[in-house]
Amino acid sequence: MTRLLLLLFLSLAPVAGAAAQEASLVADLSDRGIEVSTGFTGADLLVFGATDAPIGPGGDEILVVVRGPTRPVVVRRKVRALGVIWVNGPAARFSGVPGFYAIAGTRPAWQILPEQERQNNGLGLDALPLVSTGARNPHFRAALLDLEKESGLWLEDAATVEIGANRLFHVRVPLPAAVPTGDYRVEVLLVRSRRIHTRQEMEFRVDRVGVADRIATVAEAQPLVYGVGCVLLAAFAGWFGSVLFRRG
Repeated sequence: MTRLLLLLFLSLAPVAGAAAQEASLVADLSDRGIEVSTGFTGADLLVFGATDAPIGPGGDEILVVVRGPTRPVVVRRKVRALGVIWVNGPAARFSGVPGFYAIAGTRPAWQILPEQERQNNGLGLDALPLVSTGARNPHFRAALLDLEKESGLWLEDAATVEIGANRLFHVRVPLPAAVPTGDYRVEVLLVRSRRIHTRQEMEFRVDRVGVADRIATVAEAQPLVYGVGCVLLAAFAGWFGSVLFRRG
């Protein structure tokens, strides 16, 4: 990795000519494709790069943001009916919810950017533009945040951007076992004088492979067959377990 960082650093050498624009930020990813198999337990995505000026206290800062594919999410509140049973009550439907979101920096985003700029760029879980229809109570948004954080799919400052040789940086973003498949976008932001000076965007993809892919395909294309198969498998497992216990 050190060799890769040095190559990136060298690529920031000044370009001949006063009118030429110098690259102030160069970044890359360790992987452009993550494969999810039946034995997948998670992975780390390495984001690394170099800048044209020192990073750290009194200098530039780095923020790394990873966003996964979006989907709609419905958050429901349970209410008690007849004082005995719990049933579905009011609900809020959120559109464009990222299936994965992670932000890391040399320092937390709220420490290195003005609040308005942080909110405008969706930098931080409290700054995500979560638009809902239905129930408008802010508790639904808070419940969505809690659910996604508990699942490990929304991460804020779970890792720190490490600095090397003043101008090199890297961070390992953890991808949990439940990471959704699809296209992901990575943004690396160079913050200078409390403003976003430069940004670089990259992409990678998460795909199911092998048996996991075939199971997912059947579940999506033929949900009835998938459901019947799960019931039969559970029944067989129960029968086989009872046979083993009787023999014991």
